[in-house]
Amino acid sequence: MTHQVTGKSMSGIGPINKQNDDLSKLSLKAATELLSQGKSQIQAGDFATAQNQLELLLTDYPNHSEALYFLSVVQRLRENYDGALSSLQKLIEIEPAYGRAWQERGHVLLALDDPDEARRAFQQAVRQNSSLIASWRMLMTLTDSGVDQKAQDYFKDQYQRLAALPPELLGVRNMMEEGKLSKAEQLCRSFLQNHPKNIEGMRLLADLGVKTHVLDDAEFILESALVYEPDNKLVRFDYMNVLYKRQKFGLCMEQAQTLLDAEPQNNKYRFAYANQCVAVGRFEEALAFYDEFVAMDSDAAPAHLLRGHTLKTIGRIDESVDAYRSVYKAKPDFGDAFWSLANLKTYKFEDEEIDQMREYQQSKTTGLEDRIHLSFALGKAMEDAKDYAASADYYLFGNQLKMEQSHYDKERMSYKLALQQKFCTAALFQNFGYAGCTAPDPIFIVGLPRAGSTLLEQILASHSMVDGTLELNNIPAIAHRLNGRRTVKEEPRYPEVLSQLTPEIAQRLGQNYIDETKIHREGGKFFIDKMPNNFRDIGLIRMILPNAKIIDARRHPMSCCFSGFKQLFFEGQEFTYGLEEIGTYYRNYVELMDHWDKVLPNFVLRVQHEDVVEDLEIQVRRMLDFCGLPFEQSCVDFHENKRSVRTPSAEQVRQPIFRTALDAWQNYEPWLQPLKESLGADLCREYAID
Repeated sequence: MTHQVTGKSMSGIGPINKQNDDLSKLSLKAATELLSQGKSQIQAGDFATAQNQLELLLTDYPNHSEALYFLSVVQRLRENYDGALSSLQKLIEIEPAYGRAWQERGHVLLALDDPDEARRAFQQAVRQNSSLIASWRMLMTLTDSGVDQKAQDYFKDQYQRLAALPPELLGVRNMMEEGKLSKAEQLCRSFLQNHPKNIEGMRLLADLGVKTHVLDDAEFILESALVYEPDNKLVRFDYMNVLYKRQKFGLCMEQAQTLLDAEPQNNKYRFAYANQCVAVGRFEEALAFYDEFVAMDSDAAPAHLLRGHTLKTIGRIDESVDAYRSVYKAKPDFGDAFWSLANLKTYKFEDEEIDQMREYQQSKTTGLEDRIHLSFALGKAMEDAKDYAASADYYLFGNQLKMEQSHYDKERMSYKLALQQKFCTAALFQNFGYAGCTAPDPIFIVGLPRAGSTLLEQILASHSMVDGTLELNNIPAIAHRLNGRRTVKEEPRYPEVLSQLTPEIAQRLGQNYIDETKIHREGGKFFIDKMPNNFRDIGLIRMILPNAKIIDARRHPMSCCFSGFKQLFFEGQEFTYGLEEIGTYYRNYVELMDHWDKVLPNFVLRVQHEDVVEDLEIQVRRMLDFCGLPFEQSCVDFHENKRSVRTPSAEQVRQPIFRTALDAWQNYEPWLQPLKESLGADLCREYAID
């Protein structure tokens, strides 16, 4: 496989061939003007002139997504159906998730009197953009109620929901589906200024908050909407999901219970209730629901998948394997089923499974998310087979697809981390003193993902006085609130705003953290927050929780970065999907941790993963001494702890210490030169990396 990395500019021009871009005669401004003229001419009915303008643009920018789309529209209107299909095929190859391209393909196929293929195109269109009202209308029309009444009712319901929306909100939905979140928010807020109690507008604005990680805004908006319409189940369902993302599992469970009480036979609410049971640790109750769903429909792939995740969490691995296999038997191209097996870390794929993964990973009909999951799973399968060239190819391809989705900006991240060094000075902490909340309860484990933090958590959580919890998002949420609402490119207020923190505010923020995290605790005097990204906010932690303990889980840079690169995370950690990106992030992390050591001496304990593997008991005693805890042998025998573990390392930390993964990166050294270069000469020299 050969893969070319492509990008998308803010101007609306899609992935551009570099050679053509260099030889281009048109400026981007001229290309944008040609597109605008072409669209105007289509509206005016001058199709021939519109086609000439669009073809001129495509001469210099052959991969211009919008130009290809409108060219296909013109070609259809001029009854050049073969030309339209050719333009759409090229567009779909460039951007498979372009919903309007699939919708236009459906219109062309209808014109060619091929309703079956048209229906499939419209179905793909709404999979990519659920706000395409014309596609829902055509699906409703093309579905024979005598053959599939349930499907027609569903299509009709979706169409009627969209048709009932004010045009402004339909526009908001389409912008959101196409990733134009800033414009969507502006339009939505403008609409709500004139219609402040419009529930659908409030739901959309809350959804924008979720998509832009402004979860406290989303929670407030939906809470307000429930005041206006307390019986609106759609709002309550959204509210429940936002509470889940904010890890407010107690409140979340209350919403799930309210929905279930209102409609006990509603399977959507029953499924949501089961998911909340998992969140609050009621695993057997959740499994009873999942078992019921599977019994009702053996092809219910999502139920099998979540059942597998639950079984994995509580250590019933053989049963989780059976559940994951049931997923791909129900839906053969369900990539997450195969990745979930790979993510057990101990599972070895059979030849038939590898063949199935390859077939669907290469199929053009497989969805993008499934292809990503299959690529990472195949990378793991080939790694286990010691075919490192094939494994590297799959890992690189999966990461490329994921990076194109995320639009991660490594320079922006480096800048934000550098601000911590600029504003969090020794003078800041000396002047502030110990004014925050004095609770000694939290033990933060920070660092990079895949650096051994789950192992350290399992060791400490095996102590009788320590509760293990989750990767809690409370500290990042506090930092986000201090920063205020900012666009991606706008200058941050945080961490400079820490200089304005008063003792009273710091005490309140610290106490709020203690109160909000109680839901995750089980009675221990201390508890662990193992959100790795908290290393960015150690200055904030020191000001609001001065008696907290912080442990930095450190691992050899090549080992840590490569382990992160081959891991597909549930969400977040976008820096791991590129070798240069993860290397730069690791270097920035080391620089920032050096800064914390300088301005907050002895506030952080560094624990090197390789040292834990080499002499477990010495490192266990170091950590316990640092945390002020007496030695307990159970911490050395951590693998005997039966607690639930929700991270990718769950099965690994239920086993004694092993050395096999320490040097795994060396098998991939021919492909890792960009990583070495981004780590920098100093780090490579320190760790003797050639």
